[in-house]
Amino acid sequence: MNLYEQVSGQTINKGKYAVLFSRNTSDEDRLAVKETLQIPNEAVNDRYLGLPVHVGASRSGTFSYLKDRIWQRIMGWKEKMLSKAGKKIMIKAVAQAIPTFAMGCFDLTKGLCDKISSMIAKFWWSQQDKDKMHWLSWDKLTQAKEDGGLGFRDIHGFNMAMLAKQAWRLLTNPDSLCARVLAAKYFPEGGVLKAKPKSNMSYTWRSILSGVELLKKGIIWRVGDGMNIRIWEDERIPRDQSRRPFTPRGHNLLTQVDELINPINGSWDEELIREMFWEEDAECILSIPVHAGMDDLVAWHYNTCGEFTDRSAYKVFMEGKRRRVESRRGGSSSTTAARIEDPFWKRVWNLKCPKKMIHQLWRMGHDSLALRVNLRRRGMRIVMSCVTCGRYDEDGAHLFFKCKSVRHIWAELQLEGVRQELAELLSAREVLEAILRLKPDIQSWVITLLY
Repeated sequence: MNLYEQVSGQTINKGKYAVLFSRNTSDEDRLAVKETLQIPNEAVNDRYLGLPVHVGASRSGTFSYLKDRIWQRIMGWKEKMLSKAGKKIMIKAVAQAIPTFAMGCFDLTKGLCDKISSMIAKFWWSQQDKDKMHWLSWDKLTQAKEDGGLGFRDIHGFNMAMLAKQAWRLLTNPDSLCARVLAAKYFPEGGVLKAKPKSNMSYTWRSILSGVELLKKGIIWRVGDGMNIRIWEDERIPRDQSRRPFTPRGHNLLTQVDELINPINGSWDEELIREMFWEEDAECILSIPVHAGMDDLVAWHYNTCGEFTDRSAYKVFMEGKRRRVESRRGGSSSTTAARIEDPFWKRVWNLKCPKKMIHQLWRMGHDSLALRVNLRRRGMRIVMSCVTCGRYDEDGAHLFFKCKSVRHIWAELQLEGVRQELAELLSAREVLEAILRLKPDIQSWVITLLY
């Protein structure tokens, strides 16, 4: 204990400390250890500083207290009366923030994250303690707002991003006490990126290894002297598709990047590179700056400063998830390679009107309003005719533009021309696009009327 104080620079408070034993430790061994260390107390709490002391075989059971805390917070009587805008703030600022501390140390498991997500989705779609139909999937709600979602967190994805941050700290601060202890036990012969699972490893280290897999998808080497970078295995080419060369190695004997650098002037050996690599790889490699006389550095590709951030790592996880979904659906390589930027939803969220009205437009754009046609399509056995006129099926076009009970309102507001134009459109998205093109004063009247 004295050695620990000298190495760590921390002094142990003997009035508060206690010793923790595994459940298999005999009473004789417990007594001997306590007498040797002069520690009279045993740690009996299930959690310390908000984190579990023991992580048993049932991971979900160990971390179930997080689910209970979230449920207690979102199901209070005050929370049941919140509007959609209030619920969105409640979910982002409270419900999804509760497990953040634990996610920085442990893998909460995909199953528990799905249960928490299901619980939050139930709260989002419920109304005054009554379960309602979930009109859109949770995956849709976790998409970014500019992609048509609501920007809710994918709990499992953010968990992986937090664990990747721990792996980044071990990678960039190898001389820290934590990094040296873990390196001595789990990766004594290589860096954290080369660490492999071992038998009897702690659950904390197992969790960090999950984050290492995400970290590998975003790291890139900054070329110094090139002595520590492998030509064919390490990521060093600044592009999104693959940061390794597309060119097959074949029988090439060169292995390190420093062999591609001209030793005389310290720049790339252009003739050698164009001879070894395909044109696409050669152009990218020659565009990389070389810093002769400096050590090679690991950086984060998805940040211009090269520093790792939770936000960018989370985006990498979500982009990978999107590509896997597109791949299972049979999407083309061009579709899965990169997302096409669409400013439509960004323009919707930037409208100058109350958030509750924007949310109404968002649901309208996804055709997720509780119209009779939509309810029938979801399997409810109801009559589809309009409640007001009883003549035609109640879909969006009829309810908002064609029903006789609303047509006179448009006329009274001197918006008959706008109504006719919107009634002729074939989809909800086309209606929203037409609304976005209206003049600001007319646009405000139309949005208010639709709400």
